[in-house]
Amino acid sequence: MSLKVMVFSDDASIRSQVRAALGTSVARELPGLEFLEVATKPVVMRTLDAGGVDLVILDGEAHPAGGLGICRQIKDEIFKAPPVIVLIGRPADGWLATWSHADGVVPQPIDPVVLAETAAALLRQRVSVTSA
Repeated sequence: MSLKVMVFSDDASIRSQVRAALGTSVARELPGLEFLEVATKPVVMRTLDAGGVDLVILDGEAHPAGGLGICRQIKDEIFKAPPVIVLIGRPADGWLATWSHADGVVPQPIDPVVLAETAAALLRQRVSVTSA
């Protein structure tokens, strides 16, 4: 079994940075990671409606739909939504991450250690909740 991580950005290099930062596993006790790269908001929502995603990572700087607004929509519309990490470009956007109900916030440029630690913490919670 692997954990499915959806990575949303209109920029392929951001999606690549996230994959490189997380690698194939974020913690020894967790299953490996499987990535699903998404470049548009409609695909994000359709995929989440279908289920099976364990963690969502959204680029807050994406265009035309940004990750902060998408996060808010996910939390408002998806029943038992998976945890969401939002990548923010400016520290001042932290309040927007709170407004969006993001479960984790990671600044850009991406620090691989911070992203991996944030993802591992959220995935541990997800795995313990779904196995209970």
